[in-house]
Amino acid sequence: MTVKIDPIHRLELLLFEPEHQPQLPLLQKLLTLLRYPYALLRDLWQGELNLRAMGLVYTTLLSIVPLVAFGFAVLKGLGLHHELEPVIYEFLKPIGYQAAGMTAQLIAFVDNTRSGVLGSVGLGLLLYTVISTVQKIEESFNFAWHVEQPRSIVRRVSEYLSLMVVGPIFLVVILGLFGALADLRFARWLASHEPFGSMLAGLGRAAPYIVVTAVFSFFYMFIPNTRVHAKAAAVGGVVAGVLWAASGALFTQIVVASTRMVAIYAGFAIFLVTLIWVYLSWIILLIGAQLSFYVQNPRYLRAGQAHIRMTSRLRERLALSMMYLIGKSFIDGAPAWNLKALAERLEVPGSALSSISASLEKAGIIIATEREQLVPGRALDQIGMHAILTAVRDEQQYESWLLARARTEPDADAVADAVEASIRERTAGETLRDLVTRGI
Repeated sequence: MTVKIDPIHRLELLLFEPEHQPQLPLLQKLLTLLRYPYALLRDLWQGELNLRAMGLVYTTLLSIVPLVAFGFAVLKGLGLHHELEPVIYEFLKPIGYQAAGMTAQLIAFVDNTRSGVLGSVGLGLLLYTVISTVQKIEESFNFAWHVEQPRSIVRRVSEYLSLMVVGPIFLVVILGLFGALADLRFARWLASHEPFGSMLAGLGRAAPYIVVTAVFSFFYMFIPNTRVHAKAAAVGGVVAGVLWAASGALFTQIVVASTRMVAIYAGFAIFLVTLIWVYLSWIILLIGAQLSFYVQNPRYLRAGQAHIRMTSRLRERLALSMMYLIGKSFIDGAPAWNLKALAERLEVPGSALSSISASLEKAGIIIATEREQLVPGRALDQIGMHAILTAVRDEQQYESWLLARARTEPDADAVADAVEASIRERTAGETLRDLVTRGI
């Protein structure tokens, strides 16, 4: 009897299993590269990235005016507030000839926001909207990076506001540099001689996309609550920038050709087109974030965003390793560990360690400081090995309630009790200090 293999499973075997690949080095390298688009398309098909992009569209509609108003307020102090308008127009340009009207209308809304009628309550709401918007973006990026622990409240306020202050200045300075270079006498001389003139014209047309690529790469390094390597962020930024440029050009042609939409939706057509473009922009941004994760962690290409399930044995080993590193750092007076550093050291996703960390913190074995550093919850000689194992084994909140009502067999209970007694006997009297100082 022959077993039929699902086509998707057959494709995964070809991409990820060396024994199913042809023995041609060039073809093997090609299949290795094809793992990345396959993983991204699979993640899109599963729908989680789409849902998060849709949620960010809703967030964008609510927060775009406060965000731009905050950017204008920052730039106004430097006398550069008018330079932000071309950036907004460039983003809305793919929606067609109505982009200029949308930009002017948005600027009018921002002018009303900046008119001083908001008062202290309105200003507080504006700052809350700015911070909550970047927080939702961080949550989506953390999902792509398998990070479950967000920034602390203190870090959110300080780092988000820093981003909102530096971001508009960065955009204006970069665009100003491009404009200044174009006005140089040497640049004008080059523009009048071929092929330099064509090259400079091409660079001028590519300048907005270069800026977008740089901004995307910066987002991929800064926003996830984990350490992102520059190479991974750059690859994600370049791919997302290329996709954004290509989709913008294609979207513009579609808008120009779709006269039926205007006839059916009348005045709502521009609103509908803007929604679709904002959604495409967010989905491209999230695809770049997901690609950055895969570039830095290629071993997760096959699993993707599938829920990470760990056996009790693996949880116990990870918990003991975490406590060993935390305890050794405490004894040596070295800088305290945080969750993302531990995840990198143990080569596991942060989402896998976060549940273990939560169990240990709930048991009072570790404490998370305001700077998200993990330190022992009490003296090392008062943290028993059995207490660590018990904390991560009894992770379910309602486990005791279920066991109280489970009708287990007495003979099976005897075996389980014997196993528990063996563990308790083996770890009796052994503390975290004993583990840390064992090799000293």
